[in-house]
Amino acid sequence: MSSGLYVKRRKRPELNLVPLIDVLVMLIFFAFVSMQFKQATTMNLTLPKVETAGKSELKDSLTISLSKEGTVDVNGKAASMDTLDAVVREIGRISKDVTVVIRSDENTPLRFVTQAMDTCRKQGLNKIRLQSR
Repeated sequence: MSSGLYVKRRKRPELNLVPLIDVLVMLIFFAFVSMQFKQATTMNLTLPKVETAGKSELKDSLTISLSKEGTVDVNGKAASMDTLDAVVREIGRISKDVTVVIRSDENTPLRFVTQAMDTCRKQGLNKIRLQSR
C-alpha cells in the first residue's frame, strides 16, 4: 500500500566517452604506424642534363615566355635562344640580383625550359621562378 507514496526513480543511463576516445586514438595511432608511404624514386625517368643549380626566389624583373614549338619572347618581344643568351648576358652584367620568370606552355618540351634556365644560370642569374596557372 505504500506504492503511492514512494516512487523509485531509475538512474539515467550515461555513456562514458573517455574509454571510447582512448580506443579511437589507439586505432588512429595503429593506422599511422602500419601505413606504407610510396617513394618518388620508384618512377623510371630520364631527366635532361642541367649544368648549373641554384635556388628559386620570388620577384618579377625579366620574363621569358616559351611556346611548345620553342619560340621565345623576352619581356613580350620576340626573340630566339641565341638572342636570349645575349639579353641575359647583358642583364647579368648590370645586376646578378635579377629574378627571372619563365612562363611556358603546358605542352612545351622540358628541354626548352631547361635550356632557358641553363642560359640564365650561366650568366649568374640564379633567382629563377617558373610561372603556372
